[in-house]
Amino acid sequence: MTDINMLPESWRGVLGEELQQPYFARLTEFVEEERSRGPVYPPREEVFAALDATPFDQVKVLVLGQDPYHGEGQGHGLCFSVRPGVRTPPSLRNIYKEMHQELGLPVPDNGYLMPWAEQGVLLLNAVLTVRAGEANSHKGKGWERFTDAVIRAVSDRPDPAVFVLWGNYAQKKLPLIDESRHTVVKGAHPSPLSAKRFFGSQPFTQIDKAIAGQGHSAIDWRIPDLG
Repeated sequence: MTDINMLPESWRGVLGEELQQPYFARLTEFVEEERSRGPVYPPREEVFAALDATPFDQVKVLVLGQDPYHGEGQGHGLCFSVRPGVRTPPSLRNIYKEMHQELGLPVPDNGYLMPWAEQGVLLLNAVLTVRAGEANSHKGKGWERFTDAVIRAVSDRPDPAVFVLWGNYAQKKLPLIDESRHTVVKGAHPSPLSAKRFFGSQPFTQIDKAIAGQGHSAIDWRIPDLG
């Protein structure tokens, strides 16, 4: 992972130096050792999938998740998203439910959020890999430092963005964001444990209003059915 060519081209200028840091070499060594022992998600080629799907200069919204789904075939490098054909996880089902109640959009038959990513919604996890079947198993190994650099890079851009921080974990990243220039949408996490407080928080309306105020084109939140 220390090869700068692993990073999508648009992010190399702002993140390339991170790959040369000693912590990133240690992180790479740890992840490779984990892969030698058993399944690690997502696959190696999808670790930077969120950055690949949403180029640096096109980020309108940054949604921060925690770590990848740890079930087989679920995670593919975008937070809250799963591959086509994989059952929609509970947190995403709650996001869809809020989207339906708030915007009147239909609940899709899949959890593949690539259409959001391609419109400028950076779906970033704080930790980019996980051991199969063990949530948070790669926490505290260095990924947080790297993804903090991603958040900081978007915050440092002249172009404003919207940062979506659901839950206490995500909200700890507030100090990385220049709130005088960017909009922060905060709320409860959409997981079943806190969904009661998440429902009715109207995040999509807040995001849409902020995007319009920043002069960006609107996001079409509809996810096409894959049948």
